[in-house]
Amino acid sequence: MPDDIYVDALTTLRDGDPAEAADLLLRALRRQPGHAGIRRNLVRALVAAGRFAQALPHADAALAADPRDAELHFLRGTTLNALGFPTRACAAFHNAVMLKAEHAPSWLNWGNASADLDDLDAAEAMYRTALSFDPALPEAQASLGYVLTRQGRLPEAIKACNAALRSRPEMAEAHWNRAIALLLSGNLPAGFAAYEWRKRHPAYRGAFPPLPAPEWDGRALEGRTVLVRGEQGAGDAIHFARFLAAIRDRGGRPILACGPALVPVIGLMPGTQTCAWSESVPHDVWIDQMSLPFRLGITEASIPAAGGYLTADPVRVAAWAQQLGPGRHVGLALAGNPANPTNHRRSVPAALMRALPAIDRVRFVSLQHGSAARSLPLSDLTTALPDYAETAALIAALDLVISVDTSVAHLAGALGKPVWLLLPADPDWRWMLGRSDTPWYASMRLFRQDRRGDWAPLLERVFGELTTW
Repeated sequence: MPDDIYVDALTTLRDGDPAEAADLLLRALRRQPGHAGIRRNLVRALVAAGRFAQALPHADAALAADPRDAELHFLRGTTLNALGFPTRACAAFHNAVMLKAEHAPSWLNWGNASADLDDLDAAEAMYRTALSFDPALPEAQASLGYVLTRQGRLPEAIKACNAALRSRPEMAEAHWNRAIALLLSGNLPAGFAAYEWRKRHPAYRGAFPPLPAPEWDGRALEGRTVLVRGEQGAGDAIHFARFLAAIRDRGGRPILACGPALVPVIGLMPGTQTCAWSESVPHDVWIDQMSLPFRLGITEASIPAAGGYLTADPVRVAAWAQQLGPGRHVGLALAGNPANPTNHRRSVPAALMRALPAIDRVRFVSLQHGSAARSLPLSDLTTALPDYAETAALIAALDLVISVDTSVAHLAGALGKPVWLLLPADPDWRWMLGRSDTPWYASMRLFRQDRRGDWAPLLERVFGELTTW
């Protein structure tokens, strides 16, 4: 009987299996399409199971039948934000709190949607309102820590994350947000220790499947082979390649598993073997690449190889130098990988990329890849740069690189090439705050936005300095 299916579905949902409950509720709804309770619980189950594309039409249908249901507005807003529609989500959360002002989760998720829109002041206000109704809500404390970090209010951010962890000590999101605030403040030992929680973060743990060999704990290796599992983006792999030498220093043989385009350039490091992620190579122990500074006990003062640790093929460098010809050549990379969810914050808008100034005795060269290369009024060299070894050779033939926070900047710094790095007002953790230099790369100079999202004054300053460089 349909009623039996509905009862089973509610029991399954209550027992913590929303995916199975959703399937049962879909069966029940097909038998009783007008049953408001079935549809309402179906929306709950689909949202809890993360099946947001399925949830949205059912939320719309349920609200058409009962537009004054605050929870349905909350569930619809949660669904919309998960599907990448934060503006519409904010409107749904507004409807929810108009109907039920004391519903802390609605204020929390409204804050999340506002943060996704980079409206950090609004997000902070929403999180604090959520906490006024539920002071122990750890998700609101952790999220408050996130927006305070982006605002550069690091002691407050760490305090908020600590409050979340007092309520829920195993909350990976709070540990992660705390790690970013600690690293951004320059406290590398505590920051990298907390950064280990990325492997348990719901958004990232799928990238860390278990491996059969033991994990390396930082001890002497006595000739053993260490598989270093690359992670995150190409810039991260380049940035943390400097730590491979420490494995050699401890008597080990490092093999870095990374993106295929990185294999040729990182493979030039002495005593280092590289392989593509998809390859299976024999090894005795393994470690995730971005766990190396934690295992090695790195502090700001002990960061290795700031002067550079990668090299370019001299034959390729000579070929590029001949192709470039005489004069001073400045490489430009003004946009990052569009697949990165924060790319819009770190990349220069296309309209500004097209407005390059003419500077005496300076010739600009595009280091941009893909569609963004077409925004620069320069020759698109994408097809001429099939991997990072070729890009390294071109960079080595240049006099200066100007880049946003993308892999090109890391590659230039790792080659010891002068590089001017253009940063948003809320930068990635590794660049810290309030400084124009970085302990990671001795040849790098940092230029920072004065106001969030405002690239024009920063570009004017950078190109102005280039006229006297």
